Amino acid sequence: MSLPRVAPQQSVSSQYQRYLEDVNAASFTGDIEYSYGSRLAVATDNSVYQKLPQAVVFPRSTEDLQCLTRLANNHPEVKFSARGGGTGTNGQSLTDGIVVDTSRYMNQILEINLEERWVRVQSGVVKDQLNDALRPHGYFFSPDLSTSNRATIGGMISTDASGQGSLVYGKTSDHVLGLTSVLANGEVLDTHPLSLDEAQALSAQDDTLSAILKQVIATAVGKREEILAKFPRMNRFLTGYDLEHAFNADNQTIDISRLIAGSEGSLAMVAEAKLSLTPIATHKALVNIKYDSFEAALRHAPAMVAANATSVETVDSKVLNLAKTDIIWHSIADLITDVPDKTLLGLNMVEYNSNDENEIKSRIAQLEDELTAAAKSGDSGVIGYQVTFDKQDISRIYAMRKKAVGLLGKTEGSKKPIAFAEDTAVPPENLADFIMAFRDLLDSHGLQYGMFGHVDAGVLHVRPALDLCDVEQEQLMHTLSDQVVALVAKYGGLMWGEHGKGFRSEYGPEFFGQSLFTELRKIKTAFDPHNKMNPGKICTPLESNAQLVKVSDTKRATYDRTIPVAFKTAFAPAMECNGNGLCFNYDTTSPMCPSSKITRDRRHSPKGRAGLIREWIRLLGESGIRTDKLSAEQFRTSWWQRFKNSRSSEADFSHEVLEAMNGCLACKSCSSQCPVKVDVPEFRATFLSIYYQRYLRPAKDYMVANIERLAPWLATMPRVTNFFLKQPLMAKFIEKALGYVDTPLLSTPTLKQQAASVTESFDLEKLKGLSAEQRQNYVLIVQDPFTSYYDAQVVADLARLARALGKTPVLLPFKPNGKPEHVKGFLSRFAQTASSTSAFLNDIATTDIPMVGADASLVLCYRDEYKKALGERRGSFNVLTVHEWLALIPESVWQGLTKREQQAPLALFSHCTEKTALPTSEKQWQQIFANVNQPLEIISVGCCGMAGTYGHEADQKAKSLGIYSLSWEQAVGKFKPEQILATGYSCRSQVARIEAFKPRHPLQALLTIITTK
Repeated sequence: MSLPRVAPQQSVSSQYQRYLEDVNAASFTGDIEYSYGSRLAVATDNSVYQKLPQAVVFPRSTEDLQCLTRLANNHPEVKFSARGGGTGTNGQSLTDGIVVDTSRYMNQILEINLEERWVRVQSGVVKDQLNDALRPHGYFFSPDLSTSNRATIGGMISTDASGQGSLVYGKTSDHVLGLTSVLANGEVLDTHPLSLDEAQALSAQDDTLSAILKQVIATAVGKREEILAKFPRMNRFLTGYDLEHAFNADNQTIDISRLIAGSEGSLAMVAEAKLSLTPIATHKALVNIKYDSFEAALRHAPAMVAANATSVETVDSKVLNLAKTDIIWHSIADLITDVPDKTLLGLNMVEYNSNDENEIKSRIAQLEDELTAAAKSGDSGVIGYQVTFDKQDISRIYAMRKKAVGLLGKTEGSKKPIAFAEDTAVPPENLADFIMAFRDLLDSHGLQYGMFGHVDAGVLHVRPALDLCDVEQEQLMHTLSDQVVALVAKYGGLMWGEHGKGFRSEYGPEFFGQSLFTELRKIKTAFDPHNKMNPGKICTPLESNAQLVKVSDTKRATYDRTIPVAFKTAFAPAMECNGNGLCFNYDTTSPMCPSSKITRDRRHSPKGRAGLIREWIRLLGESGIRTDKLSAEQFRTSWWQRFKNSRSSEADFSHEVLEAMNGCLACKSCSSQCPVKVDVPEFRATFLSIYYQRYLRPAKDYMVANIERLAPWLATMPRVTNFFLKQPLMAKFIEKALGYVDTPLLSTPTLKQQAASVTESFDLEKLKGLSAEQRQNYVLIVQDPFTSYYDAQVVADLARLARALGKTPVLLPFKPNGKPEHVKGFLSRFAQTASSTSAFLNDIATTDIPMVGADASLVLCYRDEYKKALGERRGSFNVLTVHEWLALIPESVWQGLTKREQQAPLALFSHCTEKTALPTSEKQWQQIFANVNQPLEIISVGCCGMAGTYGHEADQKAKSLGIYSLSWEQAVGKFKPEQILATGYSCRSQVARIEAFKPRHPLQALLTIITTK
């Protein structure tokens, strides 16, 4: 049957359409998006909730924020919610109104004043982005949260974020010197500390500021004793509106900024912030203390706090064991080693900072003496410890800790650790007892869970594993929420110590009591009398009938549970996404999702694409088709039908999904770097295979899918082919007809011509007849379509390198790999190719001679896509990457080579697929070059932007070049061309296109070193 049209069911309301038309006709300079896909991308955050907004707007300035809110005065029904990185764990920024996303454009660092130690930024600046700019000056913005590579300053202010080291560094609000915010009525509100006398004088005027000040003074000053009596005396006591600190009794000042910080956007939208800076300590040390139980780690932590540690972080064995299965563990395995004959069940990470080297070494030495004695005696459950003074090593350990949230989502099965009681806070001295009681509570329900947190501040992150698609377990979540609220109250704490209220706002009246909660409502009324700013969060205006949001509100699982099981199975990688948002990583040197970095579009991220697919299969399941299976074959239809569908103008959500999928580079970094391994290229290929049963494929897809069959044929006449490809008219024709640009030229001389003199002819029977000793001296080179036909020198040099190392290279006959077919969603053809090539390589593997391929991304296809497509039918053959094969060369061979004097370092630019799928590859290359006395510097870069044929597609070229400019352009510019080595064919091609020189493959540099006397 034909794939039906997939129509979204919730359109933008007429009231909001009229408002958006007014905005579009006004002075608003930002973007307005109300496609279903754009709205879905911000319908979720890092919580379990889902709320579809009416539209998403991306302002460029404070004036744009004013325009939005001022025009809304004429549309009473219009509501807003400001959004930054979307990292909230309790649905803080979710709304069924309009999402105002400042991260796309309002992300500039406006002013750095080193003399007075402050910085002024727009609200969309990412925390790590700010610290990258401050680091060269010796300062940083100190609140350190686990989502720092995607959380924005506006979002941090919204939730008054803190994180690691808060005992020393405090919360975000402690560093806010002033805010520029926009009120619901369109007025700009500039806030900074005012003397009480000045505030009282201003409150006597007749404007919005005076009304706000009047109420703040009445509440924060007039109710001071009641406030102090109600709020617990803790480092973390996030209340929503910080009534205690809005008035500083010591210096008699009023600071409205302290109310806006932590208000979750329910009072105003922050446009700019003036923040204080903290000097970076000259010396730092981290002591990783290992325990035989998690309880021991918790009970020992107060002693570390008493010893004036900067911070004490803890993780349990569940988090540690999950970390060991992640790519990140390779960078810290030697920093947190197992203890012989002991089981590591808890870890405290104790940090000390100082500007005095002798002081910090003295403190560490004293602590080491205590820990050594404790380990020997068995006291405190200490079984060992490790100390590091290296700042890069410390950063890597904290990166593991920061990834803990996402790692917990990686657990097997339908029950996933979820956020709803994950930031409980109690006085640190009560923490161990509280946690034991918490564990008893969770154990009584038979739940699995992981724990980690800031034990120095009494904050613990706990995520019980539940399957919210099960209605009974969703109800259990609500029951647990109520029970945890009661439990934290018993131990003198509160439910929300760090991550804000969001959908837990229903517990506000219980915590504050009726009197103080009424004061909150009065403050809300002064700022936002018509309840237009993030309604339902924290509180509602006085005399309003609006309701607070609740823990029981609509969740992502509410929709997921309606998806047919077979559809979930077919798109399993998309269903795994838990919304942690690590794919929004600000760092341009991170390989994770280059398309979202260049577009700054949430749809073009693993999380965004997974969300689109989830909704697509949900809607597909409602369209009346068979739901017992899902594959392209069940929708196969005629060319004529696809032609008619392609010319139809009827709405189909499938087109929005296609747009997002087409932007994917299929680099597969997400499959390794995402904590839960959301593999976009995998479900993208499945989607494309189904989509193109209803619609016609573009011609370029057929060209890419057939490149492995075309290249060998074209290579029989390379000079003729290249002559035509060089003609401007031919280039224009290819671009017009096929949508393909900058077509690569075939290698001349061909690989066959270059390799004839250095490789032995392929004769399988002869190879099988070799003795075991003879086989050790052979290596089999597996061809791929790109290096064999477009970069043949690399393959020929691989053969020469083998000769130089005393091996006999044999060039295997070319067999299609199939990766281009997979990338474009020709899954049936790919399965046939994979089956045929697997049979060939399994036959070759019986020779027990190493097989090696020149391009790692094609080699990895044999390991990943082949296994998924064929299962057990793939067989057991193994093709090595070049570095894996070189690592097998005996040390005696390297020692027998003539050593030359050490040269200037070479620079290694690794292919993003290779270094994420094989995280030790760069270090292995370093070791290989060390064997020949050649320093090799690993260059931290993201994706080059080529990614196979992506960069050659006309409609993607601008993005491809833009991605290159994010990290490669600056890095390449720091070196001479002869210093640069690039492992990927795509990477070398991209550099050649842009920089007019082609980097060498590392094997070519190694060959030069070995053969140069």
